[in-house]
Amino acid sequence: MKKSIVKGIYALWYREFKVFLNERSRIVSSVFLPIFWYFIFGSGVGSITATGGVKYQHFIFPGFLAMTIIFSSLFNGAYIVWDKKIDFLKEVLIAPLSRTTIFIGKVVGGMTDALIQASILIIIGCFLGIPFTAFKIVVSFFILFVFTIGLVSLGLIIGSFLESPESFGLVSSFVVYPLFLLSGSLYPLSNLPSWMKVLTHLDPATYAVDGLRQVILKTSTMSLAHNLTIIVIFDFVLIIIGSWAFQRMKL
Repeated sequence: MKKSIVKGIYALWYREFKVFLNERSRIVSSVFLPIFWYFIFGSGVGSITATGGVKYQHFIFPGFLAMTIIFSSLFNGAYIVWDKKIDFLKEVLIAPLSRTTIFIGKVVGGMTDALIQASILIIIGCFLGIPFTAFKIVVSFFILFVFTIGLVSLGLIIGSFLESPESFGLVSSFVVYPLFLLSGSLYPLSNLPSWMKVLTHLDPATYAVDGLRQVILKTSTMSLAHNLTIIVIFDFVLIIIGSWAFQRMKL
């Protein structure tokens, strides 16, 4: 039984990975967009923003790593909508796999896609002068790995309740941009209005960005342990909700 579950998760992961490799335009756009924002904001906003002695382009780079994860992870939920439209999920359910297993397989596949794109951005960051070391890259990748679990789960949850790609695009846009813009990716978290501080601390991406900033730049507002704890709790809650959503999903 355990072997069949592992095979099922692997098969779902492999299918998601093959789809990802066949969509080269998606890979290019997912990396180009953060780099575009990096240069535009780094050069424009950076000329008028103080970040405590840290070069502004370096300051926002961890935010764009998180941005890549947010956009890539949530986009995976669109595949659930398409899988329902083409009856792929019905074919999968013919196999002796539980919906929870299908959810896990989809999460692993989505994580692989998002982390590959983030890895490409890290490599580019090394050439842009971001102060990476081998240790910083490993720890940063671990933070991104943990963060991706919850974000992919969130995308799958959204996709499980929707019936059309158009509705997914509309709903996901109301999730993606608040997650990114309230995370402190583009500005320091200090000296914010009190109402905005509340919103930023409710945003799980805030803790990923702050953790990455601490590892890469040695500057943060919270401890790394605190950031990782919040992200892990976020993952745990989203996995539970995602498993429940897949159990109730209409095919």
